[in-house]
Amino acid sequence: MAETVFTARALTKTYTSGETQVLALRNLDLEISAGEMVVLLGPSGSGKSTLLNIMGGLDHATSGQLFFRDQELTNLDDRGLTAYRRQHVGFVFQFYNLIPSLTAYENVALVTEISDHPMRPEEALALVGLEPRMHHFPAQLSGGEQQRVAIARAIAKRPDVLLCDEPTGALDSKTGIRVIEALLSINAQLGTTTLIITHNASIQDVADRVLFFADGQISRIHKSEVRRTAAELVW
Repeated sequence: MAETVFTARALTKTYTSGETQVLALRNLDLEISAGEMVVLLGPSGSGKSTLLNIMGGLDHATSGQLFFRDQELTNLDDRGLTAYRRQHVGFVFQFYNLIPSLTAYENVALVTEISDHPMRPEEALALVGLEPRMHHFPAQLSGGEQQRVAIARAIAKRPDVLLCDEPTGALDSKTGIRVIEALLSINAQLGTTTLIITHNASIQDVADRVLFFADGQISRIHKSEVRRTAAELVW
C-alpha cells in the first residue's frame, strides 16, 4: 500500500472579522496517499483553498490535527512551517507570479538556489516541454507557457507535494489542456503527490480521487476506475 502523506483529523478553520465568524473548515477528516492525483471540486467558499493553504503551511488551523507523514504540521510555528514549505511543497496558482525581468531559466533557477537537492533549471523546464524556450522572458511567452514555467519552478526543488489552486483558471481550454498534461507528466514521472483545485468539472477525469466540498466539509469522494489523459478531456 502507498505511504500516507497527509492525515487530517477534525481539522477546523475559523476566520473572525469583527463580531462575525466564518467556519471555513468543519471537523474535516482526510487521508492522502503518496503519488495520488487528487482534484478538489466545490463552490467558492466551500473550504478548498483553506485546506490547501493549511496543507501547504501557508495558514494555521484553528483546531484539529494535520500530519505530513509523521510530522504534525498543526504543532509547528511560522518558522517550522517555512522550513516545511521549503523542503517539501511546491505551489502553482492561477496567476503565474513570474519575475518579468528574468528569463524562464532564471525564474526557475531562483528556486534551485535555495533548495537542498534541486533539479537543473533546464531539466525542470524540459519536464513541462519548455526547454527550447528557456531563454525567453515572460512577455515573450503565452499564458500557458508562463504557467508551465511556474510549474517548472514549483517542481525544480523536487517537492513531495504539488498544490495547485486553479492552475487553468486564466487559460482557454486548449492551453489549459497543455497545463494539465504537464501536471500529469510530473505526477507520472516523479511520483509527486498532486492536489488540484478547479472549477472545471472535466478535470476530475484525470484524478485518482475527486473530493467534493460543501460548507467546509467533504460532502462526497469519488474514486476513479480509469484515469483519462489530458487529451481526452472535454472542456
